Amino acid sequence: MSTIGIILAIIGLIIYLLRPQLAEENVFEGEQKVRTKAPPFLLMFSKKMGAVIMGAGTTLALLPYLFFWADATEQYFLVYPTGNTSVVTSQGIKFRGFAKITPWQKYIDVKVVDDKGSKYGIEGVMKPIPIRFIDQVTATVYISCRFQLPLDEESFETLAIKFRSMSNLVNNTLIPTVREQTNNTGYMFAAQDYISGEAQSFRQTLDEQLKDGAYAVEKLENRDTVYADIQQANETRKIKEIQTSYSVNKILIDGVPKRISHEITENNIIVSQVIVDDVVLEGAFKERLEAQRDESAKRQLEQQKIETAKSSQQRILAEGERDKAAERVAQETEQVKQLIAIETKLKQEKTNKELAAIALETERLKSQQRKVAADAQAYENAKLVSAGLTPQEKAEWQYKTSVGVATEISKIQFPQTMITGGSQKGGTPLESLIGAAMAKQLLDSKGGFTQ
Repeated sequence: MSTIGIILAIIGLIIYLLRPQLAEENVFEGEQKVRTKAPPFLLMFSKKMGAVIMGAGTTLALLPYLFFWADATEQYFLVYPTGNTSVVTSQGIKFRGFAKITPWQKYIDVKVVDDKGSKYGIEGVMKPIPIRFIDQVTATVYISCRFQLPLDEESFETLAIKFRSMSNLVNNTLIPTVREQTNNTGYMFAAQDYISGEAQSFRQTLDEQLKDGAYAVEKLENRDTVYADIQQANETRKIKEIQTSYSVNKILIDGVPKRISHEITENNIIVSQVIVDDVVLEGAFKERLEAQRDESAKRQLEQQKIETAKSSQQRILAEGERDKAAERVAQETEQVKQLIAIETKLKQEKTNKELAAIALETERLKSQQRKVAADAQAYENAKLVSAGLTPQEKAEWQYKTSVGVATEISKIQFPQTMITGGSQKGGTPLESLIGAAMAKQLLDSKGGFTQ
């Protein structure tokens, strides 16, 4: 735009200076032509129009130095001819005022890229970072980080003045700080712990150290005595082994980890993302891990065989106990059946005895009832006799008495065979018995009347 403006300004200036010298008609002095009429396309521009074109060109030439377009992905540091500075962090058309502009990207990507990886869109390209774990195992780390420039204008202005350009910030601050903190993080972990599940803690610790400063730590050496059992023919032997391990503890001040600031925290640069792409351990450690894995697999297999034999032994013992328990249960069941039969019989005998006692009591009560009824009847008869009877009642009484005596005699059972003897003056035995019975009844009747 500035080039076009300069060209228009020059054209306007030419028209402004040249237009008064152009003749609108041919000028003759006598018969001789003194001035020739200018071409029509030049005559169409006036002096005023030349001034307008010159002004427009000048404005277009100066416009990029007065205003600029601020992109959303960048923020700008401006230095004015007077020496004042300002910062632009928002997008849109902004007033420049002939200031010198230094653009800075808001987000800076720093990534470890090997020879085969793409470097497009990456401001800071790093080589693989070598680290050493606390157990002296070396490794190579591939990491990706994204940083954001300070959001407040004062911090950004200080950063822009301090580093002058974004490439200087990336190459001289961000990349060295990332490499340093990655090495410090490796020093806080053991390779054996890393492969045993501490990978997430490794990434988190690296992220915390980049965001808030490095941890102040102290190294501790631990020695543990381990006793391993060895199974032999008839005895178990123990082998004593001393294992040395190292650990790193954070130094705490009032319960808060002590921090050591670095360039990223001092310049208020925001760490928005930390990704550990890969940690490649050294070959010797991998071989040792494979050997440990094979030995561990063999040991586990032998232990499984031992456990299987123990399980078989326990199974046999359990089956024997099961069979004994089954036999015991069967015998106890038979005993219970016999006891139940005996108890049932005893209960039946007890019930029969109770029923017999109840029947006896019933008969006794019935006998008492009959006795009471007979006593009542006798009493009634005695009262009737004592009260005196009419001739008709006496005849009826004698009649009933005779019938009763006959009925009783009919009930007498005499022997089928009987041998008797007597004189010519006496009667037969039957006559004697009948006579005795009648005499007894008469005596009883007389006694009743007497009463």
